[in-house]
Amino acid sequence: MDLKSELLKSIWYAFTSLDVEKCGKVSKSQLKVLSHNLYTVLKIPHDPVALEEHFQDDDNGPVSNHGYMPYLNKYILAKVQEGMFDKERFDDLCWMMTMKKNYKGVSQRVLLSERDSFKLFCLFNLLSEDRYPLVMIPEEVEYLLKKISTAMSQEWDGKPLEDLISQDATVQEEGMSVWTFLEHMDAGRLLRVTNAEAFSLALDEVFLEMYHNVLKRGYMWKKGHVRRNWTERWFVLKPSSMAYYVSEDLKDKRGELQLDKSCVVEPIPDREGKRCLFCVKTHNKTYEMSASDQRQKVEWTQVIQTALRLQSEGKSSLHHELKMKRRAQRENSQRERSRSSCSSRSSQSDDSNIQEVERMEKEKDRQDLEIESIIQVKEEGQLTITLSSFATELAVVNMKLHYRPHICALQHARELEIRRREAEERERRKQREVQMELERQLREAEMV
Repeated sequence: MDLKSELLKSIWYAFTSLDVEKCGKVSKSQLKVLSHNLYTVLKIPHDPVALEEHFQDDDNGPVSNHGYMPYLNKYILAKVQEGMFDKERFDDLCWMMTMKKNYKGVSQRVLLSERDSFKLFCLFNLLSEDRYPLVMIPEEVEYLLKKISTAMSQEWDGKPLEDLISQDATVQEEGMSVWTFLEHMDAGRLLRVTNAEAFSLALDEVFLEMYHNVLKRGYMWKKGHVRRNWTERWFVLKPSSMAYYVSEDLKDKRGELQLDKSCVVEPIPDREGKRCLFCVKTHNKTYEMSASDQRQKVEWTQVIQTALRLQSEGKSSLHHELKMKRRAQRENSQRERSRSSCSSRSSQSDDSNIQEVERMEKEKDRQDLEIESIIQVKEEGQLTITLSSFATELAVVNMKLHYRPHICALQHARELEIRRREAEERERRKQREVQMELERQLREAEMV
């Protein structure tokens, strides 16, 4: 999902919150205020002339979302530059506009604080389907709940979600709106939470990882470039950069590595009393770091390699890539189920056709025996065959000719299915070998 599509999701909430009469249209005066706020929060130079010309007071009637889109695209979204504005502040603006109108949990919340609700709103938009009105399907809801459970060091319990889906069929068929999602989360109908504080801390961790694209964070020792001494720093790794701070409160930033496809991460031998060393080479500098143990060294080097891969592929978000992969897997599974269902029906039909051919052949054999018994030798040695026997033999021949393409297609489909299963088995073996190699590296790291 590109930046424009990402921003449009939140703007859609802001626009619909201004549609008081729910007619799909908003007054021009309200759109002027919304546009002015978007200019400010997205740090785009204001264009008051274009704003006034586009939304003249003498125009007739309010503006629909389709009527607003040309202005939004030309004067706002086309001028947005990634990294030049605070996206969280932008989403917070849209959240504040829509929350006051649509979110009942503000006044009677049980589990979620207002800040927690905002974070879930952002994560919902990240995982929602790319269609309007925005919804999140059960598979993506489950994915998010599993992430939060893992962050709470809590075993995933899927029963609450299963119960909800069984009670409300529309969730499975149509998905869940953000307001329904927040209502169920606050009431504890999606995730069993015994400690609200632990939940907030876990949600903050997932929010940093998924919304802010933080691939990994933690303390490491870093060797200086000027004094060449070792200093402990708090590192925050994202797909495009690796920043380091004095401490985890992020108040004193001391530097940042800009990652690109030319960067390389390499292990280096222990020295100077430091262990678990590795370095990141950029086009003009080499950054040497020391992890706390061998396991952390393996994790840091692997996740930095992931960041470099994303850079080389021109991707800015790991979780967007993972979302696209999950969607592709669901679509493939659905196609496989559809093919399997069609193949099963076709197989049953072809089997019945084959059985019919076999039955006809048996009938022909039986009638051949009858023919032999009724063959009469006529004058001049001619044979007379009953008309009914000849008609039966002709029908069998026609049947064979008719079903031969179906039988060949069935055999071809079976051969393709065998080859597909063999390919899947080879892929599974390959994945198991990769996983075993990673586990072997971790075991060696722990032994060291």
